[in-house]
Amino acid sequence: MIGIIGGSGLYNIEGVDIHKRRKISTPYGYPSDAYVFGRFSGREVIFLPRHGSLHKIPPHRINYRANIWGFKKFGVKRIIAVGATGGIGAEMKPGTIVIPDQIIDMTHGRESTFFDGEAGVIHVDFTRPFCPELHAAFFRAGRNSGIKLRKTGTYVCTNGPRLETKAEIQFFSGIGGHVVGMTAMPEALLAREAEICYAGIAIITNYAAGIKEKSLTAREVIEIMHKTTGQLGDLIKEVLPLITMQRACACKEALKEAEV
Repeated sequence: MIGIIGGSGLYNIEGVDIHKRRKISTPYGYPSDAYVFGRFSGREVIFLPRHGSLHKIPPHRINYRANIWGFKKFGVKRIIAVGATGGIGAEMKPGTIVIPDQIIDMTHGRESTFFDGEAGVIHVDFTRPFCPELHAAFFRAGRNSGIKLRKTGTYVCTNGPRLETKAEIQFFSGIGGHVVGMTAMPEALLAREAEICYAGIAIITNYAAGIKEKSLTAREVIEIMHKTTGQLGDLIKEVLPLITMQRACACKEALKEAEV
């Protein structure tokens, strides 16, 4: 079972066969929306709209713990997370698809762990925040489908919901950031704590603040996401058969020797 996190429009792409929808409650409250079960490209998948089906939940209010706990409950072993991002640098043009391999976390105030001390102190290894097996599968899928992907990239996660200042983007560029978004953390960390493989697809929908001398609007973000939906569907369709049933990565044993 493979989980896919993103906008509700993802499971309307051609070729997705929907079976059912299930709402659940978790020890951490309610997930963003109902989980949508279906079949796509020969694999069983579960979709979840991160911001809710009506896109009413801002990034700092998403119940990330409930979302990931729900996937774990349904037996998901791997998660593909899709998100809109801003490009840091003139070469990071809108429409570019980045498969990030690193994260810089600039969020604050979010519930970011399943281990708050009651079950012991846990320190999971987060050297490679994205699953290397899934990362490699995406590049095989990109080659097979002819979809151009950026092979590496550091995702800077900000708190939102406001967009960033010009000075912040200059700072993020100076510390090695390539794209800026608002949802990869603590989502990626919680997946690691749940021993679920996690990969991100960062769609660059706009230049980040100050890269180009124009104001940023939410409308242009939505427009670019709509334009890339078909390409995104083709990429996911191509990658799913490449994901092996057996996991050889360290994600599946993230809690091993992590307890103090």
